Amino acid sequence: MQLIRGLHNLKDELLRGSVVTIGNYDGVHLGHQEIISFVKRKSHELNLPSVVVIFEPQPEEFFTNDKSQRLTSIREKILLLGKYGIDKVLLLPFNAHFAAVTAEEFITEILVNSLQVRYLVVGDDFVFGHGRCGNFSLLEKQAAISKFQATEMPSFKIGGVRVSSSLIRAALATGDFSLAEKFLGRPYEVSGRVVHGTHLGRALGFPTANIYLRWRELPFTGVYLVKVHDLAQVSLLGLVNIGFRPTVSGKQKSFEVYILDFNSDIYHKRITVEFVKKIREEQKFNTLADLQSQIENDLLVARGL
Repeated sequence: MQLIRGLHNLKDELLRGSVVTIGNYDGVHLGHQEIISFVKRKSHELNLPSVVVIFEPQPEEFFTNDKSQRLTSIREKILLLGKYGIDKVLLLPFNAHFAAVTAEEFITEILVNSLQVRYLVVGDDFVFGHGRCGNFSLLEKQAAISKFQATEMPSFKIGGVRVSSSLIRAALATGDFSLAEKFLGRPYEVSGRVVHGTHLGRALGFPTANIYLRWRELPFTGVYLVKVHDLAQVSLLGLVNIGFRPTVSGKQKSFEVYILDFNSDIYHKRITVEFVKKIREEQKFNTLADLQSQIENDLLVARGL
């Protein structure tokens, strides 16, 4: 899979044309995977490269300046798109200039002139262009003029329920990781690099790995049982605390992992954390001794699960 950062980096290999889909692809859930499968089939039929166009930041994040709802980091998203067989990912910066691009300009300048689109696939909720004025009806009209085909994919449903990123966020907020996995088609995971923190956990006898989530927050808080990957040949059990550490008046949301029966220097390593079960909400304790006692209880619960 090839990552292309910006329109200016498009190469001559798209001169013959491309099969394109566009969207946030946050979570790359089963609905997204259904579209990807269709794009891949058309790509093979037409002998043209498959291209997913995504944005950074995601448009809603740009307008609200809120990244606390993101399911997948940009790195995770790109890796997943490659895993599911996409040939090229075009990453476009979403900024004030891009937000002002009209729907007609988007079709002409990006889809037709830059991507040489021959087949376009979008979801049934896809809108685009300044003021979200572009829709599938406009795409169909322009497709007839510019000689490309456009298909609108129906919503992907499980048991009559439409699979969506917002539905997965709601499941995560309640700690329902089984439901999140059902809609994602895989366990919910978060990856990041281990960085130095305040070393409070070490002082309490429970050294934690602080995970740096670049330009991102997680859409939930609490204490969780997890599996930690990428450090050994097998997954390791761990406890994760996500929140503001109210006992010590924390100001920023943190993501800390205590790995059971593990004692190695893993600073600067990238690890993947798979969420298994919510143990409790984050809470404020009167003393550090009370916090230490609660962590010991959490470990007993984790080992018993």
